[in-house]
Amino acid sequence: MEILRCDNIQKVFGKGAGQVAALNGIDLSMHAGDFVAVTGSSGSGKSTLLHILGTVDKPTKGTVTIDGVDITQLNATDAALFRRRKVGLIYQFYNLIPTLTAEKNILMPMLLDKRKPDPDYLATIVQTLGIADKMESLPSQLSGGQQQRVAIARSLIYRPAILLADEPTGNLDQKNSKEIIDLLKLSNRELKQTILLITHDEKIALGADRIVTIEDGRIVSDHSHGPAGKWR
Repeated sequence: MEILRCDNIQKVFGKGAGQVAALNGIDLSMHAGDFVAVTGSSGSGKSTLLHILGTVDKPTKGTVTIDGVDITQLNATDAALFRRRKVGLIYQFYNLIPTLTAEKNILMPMLLDKRKPDPDYLATIVQTLGIADKMESLPSQLSGGQQQRVAIARSLIYRPAILLADEPTGNLDQKNSKEIIDLLKLSNRELKQTILLITHDEKIALGADRIVTIEDGRIVSDHSHGPAGKWR
């Protein structure tokens, strides 16, 4: 089942002689259960692409379909609702609310909609991420790696169609970075979560099953694991 489809995505900033093309004809497709890393140098356009996929920006031209919905046609209110319910977002900055417990931070997307969470699914998430014993802790009582685990759990609580991770290990040391990538792989495998990971680190990208490289706003390579585990 196709979860994400980008057709000829273009994004231009500025006007006239000052125009800058951040994206210049991106075609990309992902299916349910895919784990794709998008990599490229600084200024390549990968963050612009993520902002468009996350419904916080719109392309100048082209269409983006997520879980059957053309998100480029959504108004600001509908885009915010779609983002909360269908798109999980993980950033290098954890964006946790300091006065709320880890559990309340995780449940925040559902609390905003006045919806009751599935307690069994919540238990599965926090056990999978290794933070079941941290639910009553405030963010200030957690390490950086634990805070990022809470942020990942929050992004998963709505069972999103796609999880977008923007440099999720950017503020972590090598040990915690590996653990976070391993946890993303685990959520992909055990929770069947579709994941698109943005990173400039090729070693981090190797944790995905497919690597898409963007340079100057264009996809310049698209490689995936072959049957024998080799890249093709």
